Amino acid sequence: MKKIYAYNHQPIHFNFEQTIERFFVEEIPLFQFTNKGSYLILKIKKSDMSTFKLITVLAKATKLEHRDIGYAGLKDKSATTIQYISIPKKYEKDVIANLTTNKIEILEKKYNKFPIKIGQLKGNKFAVILKKVTPQANIQIREVALRMQEEGIPNYYGYQRFGEDNKSYLQGKEIAHSGKRLRGAKEKLLVSAYQSHLFNQWLSNRISISKIVENNSVKKASELLSYPKELIEALVRQKNFFKLFIGDDMKEYPYGKSYPIQDFNISSIEFLNHNESPTGLICGAKTSRALSDARYLEAKYDDQELYSLKGDRRYAWIWPENLAFSYNEKKRELRVQFYLPKGSYATTFLEEIAKRALK
Repeated sequence: MKKIYAYNHQPIHFNFEQTIERFFVEEIPLFQFTNKGSYLILKIKKSDMSTFKLITVLAKATKLEHRDIGYAGLKDKSATTIQYISIPKKYEKDVIANLTTNKIEILEKKYNKFPIKIGQLKGNKFAVILKKVTPQANIQIREVALRMQEEGIPNYYGYQRFGEDNKSYLQGKEIAHSGKRLRGAKEKLLVSAYQSHLFNQWLSNRISISKIVENNSVKKASELLSYPKELIEALVRQKNFFKLFIGDDMKEYPYGKSYPIQDFNISSIEFLNHNESPTGLICGAKTSRALSDARYLEAKYDDQELYSLKGDRRYAWIWPENLAFSYNEKKRELRVQFYLPKGSYATTFLEEIAKRALK
């Protein structure tokens, strides 16, 4: 699909490749480990290895089943990453003795009362090295990124979600509509790619609506969207770029409770202050839907025949944090560091800066 970018600056040119030498990720745990308990927590640095491959290597070293090895999130193969893994404490000697690959380094060992479960992380710290960055582009990237830190970005799923050909969601749709029970991690990933595709389409449509409202007169926006002028005027009064609609599922940020919007004024203020963010539908059997006007906009991207996964709601808008830059003018290289909440993609942040797909 073609993404609609939120910002109006001209495309900024740089070279990006997701490699172990130029793409770094460090997982930030959801909670502090107690250093007491029956589970061993390993802080592992890996390169050129997916999380699934890491789990396979650890299972082989310990003779554990895959399901007995805990992890919070999936990390890319084409990167140098740091993430936390849990195994039963009694297998500590086995894992230390039998790990022979130089692609894995154990940085730290701790203990905990409970294993790590999927989703138990705050977010990720990223460091990305961009090449062929001119001095002018260096300035432009910094300016745009700092603006994004203040105003936020759309929380699109990245290209990594959709396979090598960007079409794995089509297989996922077919599996989801087959009515059969999902078998294994691969089928779950394919169906989740289909869910992600629908979310991205919905988000792109909402960005498009917001841009029309932002960049046109009330009369013109009303004509383009076929909305009553009264609604356009209410949307224009919102200071936030991403326009909220009655019935949007608004959630405390970066985690917390949610509620359907009934009052634009209150929700807009909380949104502008980074305290709350609207969410989009990850369709499934047990997820809540938006209400009222927001539901009308969401329904087109909802597959109510998808019962094989529970579904969820995902932040539509996020704020990058802790930006830092280091520029080597001689090499024309820019190192960009930043933090994103869990489930968000560094490549989505970079694409919004570049105003183009990076793959």
